[in-house]
Amino acid sequence: MAVSSDFEKLFERLKTERDNLKLKLHLGSMEVREEFDEAEKKWQQLKSKAANVTDEAAETSEEYLDKAKVVGNELKEAYKRISERLSK
Repeated sequence: MAVSSDFEKLFERLKTERDNLKLKLHLGSMEVREEFDEAEKKWQQLKSKAANVTDEAAETSEEYLDKAKVVGNELKEAYKRISERLSK
């Protein structure tokens, strides 16, 4: 299913971005850390959805995948904002 493949690619990109930000975070301000903490909540949601998507026993509908991708896109934007703030 193409939607599942797109979601998996998004998940992997976000995982890499998250890991990179965690390395830089120790240099950031408290405000940036708070934003990252909020993003972590969304990461946990996405990770939970990803586990269901990749579980062969689980039946995943396109609607479920679409919702997971929405959370993923929100997370991508949060990581982008955090990265930009850390680069200043």
